[in-house]
Amino acid sequence: MPGENLTRDEARERARLLTVHGYEVALDLRSATDAPPASGPRTFRSTTTIRFGCAEPGASSFADLLAPHVHSITLNGGPLPVDRVFDGSRIALPALAEENELVVDARCAYSRTGEGLHHFVDPEDGETYLYTQYEPADARRVFANFEQPDLKAPFRFRVTAPAHWTVLSNGAQEGEPEPLPGPEGTVGAHATWRFAATRPISTYITAVVAGPYHYERDHYTRRLPDGTALEIPLGALCRRGLAKHFDADEIFTVTKQGLDFFHEHFGYPYPFGKYDQAFVPEYNIGAMENPGCVTFREEYVFRGRTTRAAYQGRANTLLHEMAHMWFGDLVTMEWWDDLWLKESFADFMGAFSLVGATRFTEGWITFANRRKAWAYRADQLPSTHPVTADIRDLQDAKLNFDGITYAKGASVLKQLVAYAGQEAFLEGARRYFQRHAYGNTTLKDLLQVLEETSGRDMSGWARAWLQTAGVNALTPQAVCGPDGRISELAVTQEAPVFDGPNPPRAETDVLRPHRVAIGLYRRDPERGALVRYAQAEADVTGERTVVPALAGRPRPDLILVNDDDLTYCKARFDERSLATLRGHLGEIADPLARALCWSALWNMTRDAIMPARDFLTLVRDFGGAETEIGVLQMVHAWARSALEHYAAPGRRPAEAVALAGAALTELRAAVPGSDHQLAWARFFADCAVSDADFRLLQDLLDGGARIDGLEVDQELRWTFLLPLAAHGRADERRLAAELARDDTASGTRHQVRCLAARPSAEVKARAWAEVVESDKLSNALTEATIDGFARPGQAGLLAPYAPRYFEALERIWRERSIEIGMAVVRGLFPMAGADAATLAATDGWLAGHPGAAPALRRLVLESRDDLARALRAQTHDTAPA
Repeated sequence: MPGENLTRDEARERARLLTVHGYEVALDLRSATDAPPASGPRTFRSTTTIRFGCAEPGASSFADLLAPHVHSITLNGGPLPVDRVFDGSRIALPALAEENELVVDARCAYSRTGEGLHHFVDPEDGETYLYTQYEPADARRVFANFEQPDLKAPFRFRVTAPAHWTVLSNGAQEGEPEPLPGPEGTVGAHATWRFAATRPISTYITAVVAGPYHYERDHYTRRLPDGTALEIPLGALCRRGLAKHFDADEIFTVTKQGLDFFHEHFGYPYPFGKYDQAFVPEYNIGAMENPGCVTFREEYVFRGRTTRAAYQGRANTLLHEMAHMWFGDLVTMEWWDDLWLKESFADFMGAFSLVGATRFTEGWITFANRRKAWAYRADQLPSTHPVTADIRDLQDAKLNFDGITYAKGASVLKQLVAYAGQEAFLEGARRYFQRHAYGNTTLKDLLQVLEETSGRDMSGWARAWLQTAGVNALTPQAVCGPDGRISELAVTQEAPVFDGPNPPRAETDVLRPHRVAIGLYRRDPERGALVRYAQAEADVTGERTVVPALAGRPRPDLILVNDDDLTYCKARFDERSLATLRGHLGEIADPLARALCWSALWNMTRDAIMPARDFLTLVRDFGGAETEIGVLQMVHAWARSALEHYAAPGRRPAEAVALAGAALTELRAAVPGSDHQLAWARFFADCAVSDADFRLLQDLLDGGARIDGLEVDQELRWTFLLPLAAHGRADERRLAAELARDDTASGTRHQVRCLAARPSAEVKARAWAEVVESDKLSNALTEATIDGFARPGQAGLLAPYAPRYFEALERIWRERSIEIGMAVVRGLFPMAGADAATLAATDGWLAGHPGAAPALRRLVLESRDDLARALRAQTHDTAPA
């Protein structure tokens, strides 16, 4: 489809020509519950009427539509020949008038990939559930449109579906559903819902959710400054099979807290009427900010015991999407170059409001430890880019929903708050909303209001932080005199370093201005704690910055150069500080400081500065002392990566045994029934390596063993079964029996993952064929199969698939949707061998395929970088201590 990948230049020209006045979209979803057709995709009727103006009468343009069949196309009352104007992705619009009406009657395809209108049949009760997901450009899979963010318009939806369903869209429902007549004048089994017109919004945030969802209601009331009352109807919904697990009260509590917080700080009333939040099956992402009809992955409905960190993560996502109602929905970027204008702000506001409005006051600790880890990794890849990116087309846009656009951008905004002041920042946001409501903006529009409110020149800050790429490293240097006091303390700054066949452009070779706090810590033997006794803020610029405020202070045991996490950097340590951490990391009293140290040590491990064995020793020695559950779970994830990718292969068996032993010790020592006990139980399952480990997991499943306070619920059962399956301790019959206990959508995904994890050549061949040679699996089952296929410790079984991977790459990218293509290219990259031969094969493919799609090359380059980093770390881990 030559026109499917819309370019920025095409979008700019179309926006110059067209002004969209409104859409009317009618979707007939009665076919959703029919038996699937014998051949071809399952389809639904979509009829769209678009009214729009043209700045140059007589000019030509095009509309977007991805549909297997188009019945008719009418422009300004006259039919257009479908076979001549529709090429499968675009509708040519010739000789436009000053004012135009386009009517497109089509059959569109339901999706199994989470793109467009996703169709899901619940294996538990056979019910059908539908929802839409469009970002960045999949609304054209559901209705004809002008698919770009700066052609906003009001939308009015009409949906025909089974009468017993719940049907929602962005706008409020108008009246009761209208029953369709059945045979001989009876009331039929279907009805039509009509929804009020929205305010002007972009195509990618329109939404429809339809199915027999469990739906709970509440309401929010707030008195506005002008004395009027703001009433917002609230809704929360999930599949009926999850209703018994659905804690809607907690969701409504966080929702109301967020609305209070944003109304207080944004000074602009929530602009979209109602506020529904739908938790939907087989969702590709965390959530989507459709105004008035937000969608979330249903894994946020917790089926079993989980940790406070999981509830905090869900609350953060709820608030992130709510912030989008202003940053992204009310005011939208012109093109995907400025995606950060919504995602960075929502990511920052998620943590900012989490701490300021909810019970999760530790939100900035999790942000420093977990969210920034995503940013640091993305910003060191050869595909790194400035926060304000160069997005040439839609494939570029799809790949830029990454750790830079989200987490680095949010970190940069945290630095901006320190630079400009919190009130100046928030006042800038208020002016931004007032000035650009229902419009589109670019970077300069934001900088203008921030300059007004802060009195600072924002152009230099923007150049350093928004228009360059890469992460700086900051290292303390302390010189102490014979009296044991600091005579000089300085901070050195390094520019990012990259290697590989395609290093980033020179824009990464930059030293930035950092507003940092430098903390000095020393041991208090009586308390058995490392405590801060001095701190100074400073502006670090250039290669070396002296901090006079700390001269004369007693020699510290630990210097933390990004205390309080004000800036975005990789923190390093001097030798004395590093020695202190090796012996006393768990004694750091302040949980944020401790989280920052864990993060810095992990970055040193990834950068092959600290051997993986040393990081794993720190986890064994001090993981049990970590009080913050979110930090502990992140440390567990890092430990698994260190063992799997960064430990020298010869050391790995002994390290695995030691890690599993430490995990079991901490599991038995944890407070019964605590979050920490659950986290250590999961980690022990991940690390299990010996016969004794597997016997214990099996006995915990069968009831032959018990750990006081540990409830082995259904989710934990699957957690224990996965390593048993991967090590040949749970066969197909055993997994079928478990599915019989949990015959649900979640159970099916778990079983598929476990089946593909089994250590058998036949199993791996079947999994490969299901993912690479067939497109019958849904997005969720494709993801589960890939995860099971590529289990650690199975390098010998996976080795034959490395050459087949490179042979299949371009075909997969050509034949599959971009969402599935991304999952396959990333998930099946041959990391299991992690050897020089695989690196050479990757370089060979890159050199031999210069004309491959840029987005595909980017994905391969990123995986190549992960592999090269792992090999460097393994070499470092092999060296003597």
